[in-house]
Amino acid sequence: MIPALGLLVGLAAGLFLHPAVPLALQPYLPIAVIAALDAVFGGLRAVLDGIFNDKVFVVSFLSNVVVAAVIVFLGDQLGVGSQLSTGVVVVLGIRIFSNVASIRRHLFRA
Repeated sequence: MIPALGLLVGLAAGLFLHPAVPLALQPYLPIAVIAALDAVFGGLRAVLDGIFNDKVFVVSFLSNVVVAAVIVFLGDQLGVGSQLSTGVVVVLGIRIFSNVASIRRHLFRA
């Protein structure tokens, strides 16, 4: 119940406060969101598998976001930021779809 309440509070705060992302961080926000979604779907899959651990989830969530942002930052520094961003999106997208497929199998037995 607490995570759902936290999600609702966070969504409401974002909708009403309209936070501004600094211009220097804007290239990293979409990648960070995709990395966070990967961790969330992985956590949901772990719950359905009966192996969820809150410490593992928090570490996975934070490390996914940090590693994805660092990869994009290094790509920007090397002048290949868009290619590395695409690579991160593809890899995390594959993981998200894999987790969603597993969740679907758990829920619908199909």
